[in-house]
Amino acid sequence: MTPPTAPLPSRVQPARRVAYDVLVAVSTDDAYANLLLPTLIDRAALNTADAGLATELTYGTLRLRGYYDRVISLAAGRPVTEIDAGILDVLRLGAHQLLATRVAQHAAVNESVALARLIGSRSAVGFTNGVLRTISRSTPEEWRERVLAAASNADDRLAADSAHPAWIIRAFRQALTLEGRGDELVDLLAADNRAPRVNLVALPGLADAPDDADHNRYSPFGFTLAGGDPDTAIRHENGRMRVQDEGSQLAALALSRARAVEPGERWLDLCAGPGGKTALLGAEAALHGATVTANEVVPARAQLVRRAVAPVPGDIIVTELDGTDIGGLQPESWDRILVDAPCTGLGALRRRPEARWRKTAKDVGELTVLQQSLLLSAFEALKPGGVLAYVTCSPHVAETRGVVADALRRLGDAAEPLDTAQVVQSVAVQHLDLPEPAETGTGSTVQLWPHRHGTDAMFIALIGKSPATPPTR
Repeated sequence: MTPPTAPLPSRVQPARRVAYDVLVAVSTDDAYANLLLPTLIDRAALNTADAGLATELTYGTLRLRGYYDRVISLAAGRPVTEIDAGILDVLRLGAHQLLATRVAQHAAVNESVALARLIGSRSAVGFTNGVLRTISRSTPEEWRERVLAAASNADDRLAADSAHPAWIIRAFRQALTLEGRGDELVDLLAADNRAPRVNLVALPGLADAPDDADHNRYSPFGFTLAGGDPDTAIRHENGRMRVQDEGSQLAALALSRARAVEPGERWLDLCAGPGGKTALLGAEAALHGATVTANEVVPARAQLVRRAVAPVPGDIIVTELDGTDIGGLQPESWDRILVDAPCTGLGALRRRPEARWRKTAKDVGELTVLQQSLLLSAFEALKPGGVLAYVTCSPHVAETRGVVADALRRLGDAAEPLDTAQVVQSVAVQHLDLPEPAETGTGSTVQLWPHRHGTDAMFIALIGKSPATPPTR
């Protein structure tokens, strides 16, 4: 049904303009929505309702961008690659409002046309109006049928329906199949497209969760708020309480609790930015007489680490060295090392949906070379008898088991794979649903999943260094 004609708004509603500006920055400048959106909301002085609308429009559009591109292509009668980038983002934003929200059709179309008028030519305005009115004439179910009918094969059909690139679907399928859980693929893809609740951590020894908090199933320090604005609670605690995914908490705790801490231990967070895991490690270290140093090669991210750890006792030093050089510069210097390696970020698509459109399969090869170099460097910097945690926010087999297996082959008897599953289970408040060792061929790693555990898809592997270890280089 064609929406009734209504006068065009004299200006674009602020929440939609904020959402559009984030989409453009993500498309053209590789911006991170989770970092930019709060800044633009504050700058626009949006009230609570408009901030919520801007957040839903931004993340909803980013999550389903690939699906909306297929709808737009069908409605426009041309590939989206032939549409001006700025107008395409207007159309994506309008399509999301028409197909996945309760926004009135006339408001979705008219606001989008007003936005196109600000950034495009007269012909672009007419094009925007025509495409969105075409989309509005059919139901979301009818568009879904058309999109799926146009898919080229089974994986392309699943890619269209789930708004995930086909290469990511294949990577997820491989990782789940290795666990004997290949039938969970559709559940995983659906979980990626659901907005997660804001999860927080109360740093041990420094803060406690509010009395009305919903405690995490697994992390002893994690929780969500039953209601209210998380920012208020965070500001009240002056950094002793902060946003952090439950999976990230378990990854840091796996290292700090892999074995009993001896006073005087020296811990290193090798790739620390932006500092969330560093702060949790620092709080744990302070309780046991250990010290923490954080390293981050990117100066801007190093500054984020300094802010993140400011409330934590123990005078955490932040260095700005290349992590791949640490082993040569500081051999056998650290009792525990966290290698939270740069990765594709495929495990956090719920929170950073733009990553699915930004990364490609080609990125994996370059990243695994870096991950391998960081892991070997960290092992060289580890004291004999020490332990390191290799962590990625990705379930891609090449970035997880592949990197660890290759490192273990190179290190030989010097490395001792630890039973990561047993350590993580000992940390968890409730028992985690993890595959049996016989299903994976090893009990030394843990893969968390959004659909199964409600966390980001964090991978954790604990590796010890033999007490008598020859040089690794």
